[in-house]
Amino acid sequence: MIDLQRRVAIIGAGVGGLSQAIALKTKLGFHNFTIYEKGSEVGGVWRANTYPGCSSDVQIHWYSLSSDLYPHWNKSHGFQPEIQAYWIKLSKKYNLYPHIVFNTKVLSAEWDDGKQQYTIVAEDLFSGKRMSSVAHVVISAVGILESPKIPYEIPGVRKFQGASFHSAQWPGSIDLQNKRIAVIGNASSGAQFVPSISKDPSVEVVNFIRTPTWFNTRPHIPYSDTEKWIFANIPLAMRLHRAWIMFWFDFPSIVRPSAKTLKKRREAMTKYILDNAPSRYHDHMIPNYPPGCKRTVANSGFLDILHRPNLTLNFDGIVNIVENGIITKTGEMLPFDVIVYATGFIGERYPLHVRGLNGATIQGYYDAHGGPTAYLGTAVPNIPNFYLLAGPNTGTPTSTLFVEEVQIGYILQLIEPVLNGSASSFTVKTSPTDAYNAKVQERISRSVFVQCYSWARVNRTGKVFNPFPWAVTLWWLWLRKPNWDHYVAVGAEKWVWARRRKAVKNILKCAAVLTLLRSYIGSAQTTWW
Repeated sequence: MIDLQRRVAIIGAGVGGLSQAIALKTKLGFHNFTIYEKGSEVGGVWRANTYPGCSSDVQIHWYSLSSDLYPHWNKSHGFQPEIQAYWIKLSKKYNLYPHIVFNTKVLSAEWDDGKQQYTIVAEDLFSGKRMSSVAHVVISAVGILESPKIPYEIPGVRKFQGASFHSAQWPGSIDLQNKRIAVIGNASSGAQFVPSISKDPSVEVVNFIRTPTWFNTRPHIPYSDTEKWIFANIPLAMRLHRAWIMFWFDFPSIVRPSAKTLKKRREAMTKYILDNAPSRYHDHMIPNYPPGCKRTVANSGFLDILHRPNLTLNFDGIVNIVENGIITKTGEMLPFDVIVYATGFIGERYPLHVRGLNGATIQGYYDAHGGPTAYLGTAVPNIPNFYLLAGPNTGTPTSTLFVEEVQIGYILQLIEPVLNGSASSFTVKTSPTDAYNAKVQERISRSVFVQCYSWARVNRTGKVFNPFPWAVTLWWLWLRKPNWDHYVAVGAEKWVWARRRKAVKNILKCAAVLTLLRSYIGSAQTTWW
């Protein structure tokens, strides 16, 4: 029976936080939790990113909650409004809204070892009022796309007098008609919204590209009414479709390709770009790093629209931003009315203060280890009962939601003894954390991830802190059950005895089965002779 006096705090009402809340209700029957959300609605990145053309770059049937598959997705890749509506619907279905405190940002969480609980300080973003509460378990669901990165290293960013914003903060009221628009950046977001905003021939778009990226074909294929009917009415059809998508994504990581295969892949991707991009850009469009070092961008229309007369790619580099435009490294001054930053997110800093045992903090641990570091991307030494969703080195080219669901299943096993009162806290040990991360970094050192500058590296050239360098199938296997020897348990006498009783019962069951088998084999031999 869950002890309702125990409380869980979830930071963030994005897909990870909502999935964690749903699991608490459905798997543990636990309802005493609060979700702190800085925005005014659920959805996380799907609430924040409303730029034109925003969509998933993983097929949507694998970017759906495994407990709530949806047969009526319109296309193979979901667009932002459809994905956002899906998560709002789930939040209503599981009655999550009464648990959510909107427009509230968590500033800190500090552990009281005597009371075995966290004190959480949060701020109402409208009134500025701060409030304090306690929780026995804290789940961080802020993810890695929490803090948009504006390139302040470019001189003059603050001088521009026109409209300027990050793509993750797209203003709903902006009118781009008859505007000259500079887009800085060319990764996943930029490649999605540039085709949309350049549809209007009255708009003039210049896309500034510092580093070219690899593209692969990923068309948004509509699902027919027949396919939707099959998904809705034929048992297992939708799950088999989802399993096929997972296999298709994960197989290249399960079977490591040979050097010859990698060479052919690079040649094919080069040909794909050159076949689709205008010849005037050919000298600039092919990256000088191997595919896979950065996330490959899904081409859902970007290469096709490079022939538009109102769209120009600029590879000259930016030396300065002035009041009315951008000066390139060639000395050319280009006037603009709007600047859109498609420059990614800050991933190497943890966005809030968390203090655990003996003054230890998450950011302090990150700094001491050269960048974001955690045990299985989920737990940090000296930070009891605190768990990260989409933490360090959990990034895969597959479904982020699947990765988080695996983590949630793992976290539930760690927090159930705390919530039912048979333990007070669990804290991951330093030595297994060090051993795991040494293994991760050794694997990464022999991988493609160290062969380019990347946002997934500290200061773009240091420690690689985002990719999980194995197949996501292995991730699932490693997180099926906690290795309890890797954790320090406090106040866990009841839990220890319960585990011992369970172990004894299992031994007795096995002994009984072996005895029956032995007697059966013995009687069979007697009958035979």
